[in-house]
Amino acid sequence: MPQEKLLTITTTILVLWIIMIITLERIIPYRKGLKFFREGFWIDLVWYTLIQSYFLKIFIFDYIIAPVQHHFNWSATQFVKDWPVAVQVLFFLVTHDLYIYLFHRLQHRSKFFWRTHEAHHSGKEVDFLSGSRSHIVEIIINQTIEFAPIILLGADPAVVPIKALLDAMFGMFIHGNINVRMGKLKYIINTPELHLWHHANYIEVFHANFATKFALWDHLFGTAYDPGHAPGNERENWGLGYEYPRDYFLQHAFSVKRFDETKLLKYRWFERYYNLRPALLNILFKLWKKDEPKAANAVHKPELVTTLTTPQRQEEILQ
Repeated sequence: MPQEKLLTITTTILVLWIIMIITLERIIPYRKGLKFFREGFWIDLVWYTLIQSYFLKIFIFDYIIAPVQHHFNWSATQFVKDWPVAVQVLFFLVTHDLYIYLFHRLQHRSKFFWRTHEAHHSGKEVDFLSGSRSHIVEIIINQTIEFAPIILLGADPAVVPIKALLDAMFGMFIHGNINVRMGKLKYIINTPELHLWHHANYIEVFHANFATKFALWDHLFGTAYDPGHAPGNERENWGLGYEYPRDYFLQHAFSVKRFDETKLLKYRWFERYYNLRPALLNILFKLWKKDEPKAANAVHKPELVTTLTTPQRQEEILQ
């Protein structure tokens, strides 16, 4: 099948999948009352999903994998080349998922690697888009290890878009705010009921439920946590136990050097930068409301930030 046609098919499937997940989040929500345009929605959509993904794709494939492929002749190791495409996809799906499980466990054990992963846990309101919030370093490591073997081992070109599609579909599914039960299948395939607990702010799950696609790894290695009930609907039940920056660039800076946003807000230039996005959104909301009937319900407006809670240092849970 031509690559362009395959990309069209995978893109169509992904769009339909997104529509289905969003619909299920509205119909059978796991956590009731969660707004579609929840806190951090635009950061996750614009910066993490669109901008970061676009540039990191170029960086990983063109500046890491391509030079390695060019300078090292690994043609003799292309043992997957003659396998059926379905077998190739399954092989890389399982092996990479096992790697992700093991590396994910390391990230929760190591203070260094936790700095590259805490962004993923910073959201207090988890939904289908939350899976895209990942530190640049984390994405570079994981996607290089994911796609380099596919290319270097001579896999069919179709494997890359198919694998990328499955990654996206699983990522949205396990982070989706969906109250779905899969019976005994949950011991093999990862589900929202298991992974959403991993995003809860409880010590019990900080070292549990690491699987991405196959929950089998957690059950096999004894890291599964399934109490049979939801974490809770309050903000303190979710995300991190300490304050985390809301801005994309500050989130990356925070992984290098801890800082208190309340102290930075005393600088006028920083306050202007920090409030730039909320201010622009306020202007857009005002322009939009001019054409709305007065009887319409008020639209939630993002408030400008003036004070924030001092961050609590809880890195001792890494030990």
